[in-house]
Amino acid sequence: MVKVGMMIGSRYEIIEKIGTGGMSDVYKAKDHKLNRFVAVKVMKQEFSENQSFVDKFRVEAQAAAGLIHPNIVNVYDVGEDRGINFIVMELVEGITLKKYIEKKSRLSGRETISIAIQVCMGIEVAHNNGIIHRDIKPQNIIISREGKAKVTDFGIAKAATSNTITSNVMGSVHYTSPEQARGGFSDIKSDIYSMGITIFEMVTGRVPFNGETTVAIAIKHIQEEVPSPRSFVPDVPLALDRIVTKCCQKSPDRRYQSMAELIADLKYALTNPDEDFVVPNEPNMESQTRRISSEELDEIKKKTAYTEEDYYVDTEGDYYSEEPYDGEAYEEEPEDEDNDGEGEYDYDPRMERVTSILAIVIGVIFCIILLVVLFKIFGKLTDGTGESQSHIIASEESSESSIEATEFVIMPPVVGKSVEAARNALMDAGLKMNIDYREDNNIEAGVVISASVETGFSVIKGSTVDLIASAGPQGVDVPTVLGETYEVAYAELSELGFEVTKVEAYSEEVEAGLVAAQNPNPTSRVPKGTNVTITISLGKETVRSRVPNLIGKTEMDGTVELTEAKLSVGQVTGVYRNDYPYGVICYQSYSEGTFVEQGTAVDFWVSLGAEPKPQTYKCNATISSPYDEDSSYVAGSEVRLKLVADDGQVLLDTTTSSFPYSANFFNLKVAGGTLTLDYTVPGAPTTDEEGNTVPGESVAKTITRRIEFIAE
Repeated sequence: MVKVGMMIGSRYEIIEKIGTGGMSDVYKAKDHKLNRFVAVKVMKQEFSENQSFVDKFRVEAQAAAGLIHPNIVNVYDVGEDRGINFIVMELVEGITLKKYIEKKSRLSGRETISIAIQVCMGIEVAHNNGIIHRDIKPQNIIISREGKAKVTDFGIAKAATSNTITSNVMGSVHYTSPEQARGGFSDIKSDIYSMGITIFEMVTGRVPFNGETTVAIAIKHIQEEVPSPRSFVPDVPLALDRIVTKCCQKSPDRRYQSMAELIADLKYALTNPDEDFVVPNEPNMESQTRRISSEELDEIKKKTAYTEEDYYVDTEGDYYSEEPYDGEAYEEEPEDEDNDGEGEYDYDPRMERVTSILAIVIGVIFCIILLVVLFKIFGKLTDGTGESQSHIIASEESSESSIEATEFVIMPPVVGKSVEAARNALMDAGLKMNIDYREDNNIEAGVVISASVETGFSVIKGSTVDLIASAGPQGVDVPTVLGETYEVAYAELSELGFEVTKVEAYSEEVEAGLVAAQNPNPTSRVPKGTNVTITISLGKETVRSRVPNLIGKTEMDGTVELTEAKLSVGQVTGVYRNDYPYGVICYQSYSEGTFVEQGTAVDFWVSLGAEPKPQTYKCNATISSPYDEDSSYVAGSEVRLKLVADDGQVLLDTTTSSFPYSANFFNLKVAGGTLTLDYTVPGAPTTDEEGNTVPGESVAKTITRRIEFIAE
């Protein structure tokens, strides 16, 4: 039995339970050898004694361990410890694509294509290694905090060369291919069909087919064409609509024939979303018809002959064979070489219709069985008055869609058990526990007295159940260690005889390294030796984003990339760059792949193209005398000429009395300048007292002229 705090494989410390599946539970654990957090998938106890399940569990690990790719959840280790079979995997912090879609209602075309390319690249690696996933769905795709899509849960995948049919391992009915629904062969094109349904859900926020039962949905996959995503959301890009249509063709030969083909079209659609470029696959109808042998036909009949009793439906609407896949392929009967063709018979085209009718009959039988089961389940949820008890979550009027959306578990018996046994029982059922103690002279210390949910009632999986346990006749007060360091808290609790379990969690209020919570609560009276769980704060959780590559993108595309990465646009600067075309980003302030806090502003430069060649000018001026502006100027008088360009450069500074004066200058950087002419003229003569004529004093004058230069 796996418990929080226990060590598996002498290195993996169980921290908390983070998920559960049909045959295994998933825990967050700490790898003390490499000092990192990992996910540990542990086979459920009830399956551990079944060698077939153990073998399948190991086959799953071996299949997944060989797949190394950034878009696949990596497998690190597999082992067995004290009867516990486990697989150690990469711990991906994030949410499933299913919850991401529910959170955003539906995704944009660009975001859908980006996620789809990543998922397809991961699946392509599996296909290249002979592994078919067979359960592609949003629930098995994780979107990490960095925005990277990772494919997980190769639990029903197997080697493509095994030739074992999918009736042993059927995926979720909402995403299953027609050939899987019929129970026939499945190959890489079955994964392509499921990928198309997943893309459909991303852009529309819904699956294409729904029904009252899983069989009814499976029949729709067999008989009905998948509707166009644009019929639900008109603004879905045309290219994406055509890609979904090609992925979801009924005939595998009409779909993409490999993930590489699908990835190529998705990448082209990223830059050409409204172009109708997808080419339908038209099988060559003129090729020679091959006669099917009796052995092949018998093989197909064996692999399609299954009944509804061979399956059970799990809580997520998936259905699987009751007999687990034993890792062996069906053996073909050796051909009798002496029969001379006796016993051979042609393929009957009516077989398809017979199969469909049989499926409908099975569907009706399944509906009746399901109604009886639901009646029995919900009949236990009401009291004699017909009113629902507290803690009962569903009613008879709830639709199947509501049941699928909320997973229920049955409250196990815990009253009269020890606290440790009660904790394990609730954990196995997928429930959480909050416990309080009270002194009781009649009940042994550490035994559960009461629970907030009665045994046998249905509750939402993940709910918290309140328990009251006996502290015995003389309980011990639990001291408060909130705000203390782990070392101080451990010493204080241990000194009083308590067992201490440490867990870590982010906290917005409590400083990192200090106790943020404790259970049982402070001042509770509990039996001596009770286990006290203290939660050590990791500080505020910083949500970080991975900086995308902006180099080579337009300003608009770069803005979109930053927005989708939850980053903001900082300062945008235009610069001349000879090595980048006009309008393209040529520099970003954070390198691609750097992790920064969400909302961080990223500056970038946008190329203005090649720097233009500077314009130069020439000056060919003929300077006339000041007489043109001032008639008092006396020809032959000296004039100071000073020509200053607009950029401050002094081109001419000289004195002359000879006009016109030529001024020629070249390779000037400005288009003009200012010419100053300084000179003197004699003053008017005067007469003194004696009647003599006295010459007048000279007068200084200045004339300014504008000179325009000529472009070279």
